[in-house]
Amino acid sequence: MAELVYDKTGRLLFTKEMKKEYTILVPQMLPDHFAMLVRIIQNEGYKVEMLGNTGKPVIDAGQKYVHNDACYPAVLVIGQLINAVQSGKYDPHKVALVITQTGGGCRASNYIHMLRKALEKAGLSYVPVISINLSGLEHNPGFQLTLGILRKAVFAILYGDLIMNVGNQVRPYEVNPGETDRVAAECVDFLLEGMAQGKGLSYKSMVKNFDRIIDRFKAIPVTGEEKVRVGVVGEIYVKYAPLGNNNLNEFLLSEGAEPVVPGLLDFVLFKIYNRDVDVDLYGGKWIKQAVCRFLLRYMKRYQHALIDALKRSDRFRAPGDFDELHSYIKGYLGDGNKMGEGWLLTAEMLELIHTGVPNIVCTQPFGCLPNHIVGKGMIRKLKDDYPWSNIVAIDYDPGATKINQENRIKLMLANARGLAKEHAAQEAESQQAREAEPAAV
Repeated sequence: MAELVYDKTGRLLFTKEMKKEYTILVPQMLPDHFAMLVRIIQNEGYKVEMLGNTGKPVIDAGQKYVHNDACYPAVLVIGQLINAVQSGKYDPHKVALVITQTGGGCRASNYIHMLRKALEKAGLSYVPVISINLSGLEHNPGFQLTLGILRKAVFAILYGDLIMNVGNQVRPYEVNPGETDRVAAECVDFLLEGMAQGKGLSYKSMVKNFDRIIDRFKAIPVTGEEKVRVGVVGEIYVKYAPLGNNNLNEFLLSEGAEPVVPGLLDFVLFKIYNRDVDVDLYGGKWIKQAVCRFLLRYMKRYQHALIDALKRSDRFRAPGDFDELHSYIKGYLGDGNKMGEGWLLTAEMLELIHTGVPNIVCTQPFGCLPNHIVGKGMIRKLKDDYPWSNIVAIDYDPGATKINQENRIKLMLANARGLAKEHAAQEAESQQAREAEPAAV
C-alpha cells in the first residue's frame, strides 16, 4: 500500500505511488463531455472512473456530512463522492477523489475544503482529494494537468458540445428509440480512438470530425412533427447534471418537448473573458490580459468552426458565437457581474428568446445567491421587455419534491402550446388577409 504523505500545511497528497494503485473517482456533471474527459485521463495512465450513483442515498450522504447552509450542488457532489466510497464497491484505502476548484467568488471554490471536512467526519480522512484547477491553488506529485491533457480537454469540450447540440435536435424525433444515444456513444468512441493516436487534435482534423459527427446524426431516421422547444439555463451543475435536475432532459422528452441546452464552451469563454475584463475594471498585469486575449481568440476560432459546421449541415440549427451572446446583455447587466454564472445566465435566456425559444426552464439550486439574482431576479425584466417569453424558475434542493417541480414545468408547457396555437392562428389570419388583397396594378 502507498504511504500517506502530507505537505507542510497537513494536506494529504496524491503521490506517484498512488497513481499506480489508486482509482480516481470523478463526480458526474455532463455525461458526454465527462465520459471523454475520463477516457482522456485514463489514456495518460491513471485509473479513473466517472460515478453514476444517484437517488436518495446520495442526497442523504450529502446532508449528513455537509453543512445545511451549503448550496445544493455541494450537497450532491460531495454526497455522490462519499456515498461511492462507502458503497462497498471500492477499497476505501485505494481510492482518491477529484474535484474542480475555480478560485473565484463562488462557493464552489470551497467544495474541496468542505469535501475534506466531510471525509474527516465520515472517518475517511485517509482518502486523498485532488484539485483540478488552473490557478495554481494546489499541486499533487502524482497528478499533473499536462499541456497534452489540457489540449485534449479543449477538444473534448468542443466535441461534447456538438454531440449534445445535435443529439438534442434528433432525440425527440427519432423513429427508433435509443438510436441517438447509440450514435452518440459511437462518436465518443471514434473520437477517443483518434485522440489516443494523436488524431483529431488539429484545426483541420477537428473540422473533419465535426462533419463526420453531423453526418452520423443526420442519418438517424426522424419523424417530421415539430415539438415545443424548451431552453434549459441556470447554475452550471444543476443545468447539466441529471442528478442535480432530476433528469430534466428526460422529463422534457417524455412530455413531448425538445430540450435546448446551451453548450459548455460559452461558460469557458465567459471565465476567460472575466480574467481579461478584471484588468480593466480592477487593475492587474498587462501580460495576464494579453494571455487571456490570446486564449479568447484561440477558442473563438474553434467555436466559429463548430458553428460553421452546423450551418453547412442544412439540417441542424446553429447557436450564435460568444460575441453575439455578450451583445444581448447590453442594457441589462455589466461585465463586473460575474460571480457564479454572472451575466452569462441572463444572456443565455436572452439568446434563447431571440432565437425562437421563448419557453425556458431556469434551474435554481438552493443556496446559490448569484444564480437567483441573474436568473430568477431577471425574469420579470425579461417578461416586461419580451411579453411572449414563457420562463419558469424551478427550485432544486433536498426538500423540493419532484412532483411539484414537474407540475410547474407541465404548466409552462401547457402555456407554451397555447401560445403556439395562438401564434399559428394569427399567422393564418395574416396569410388569408394577404391573399384577399387585390393584386397591385
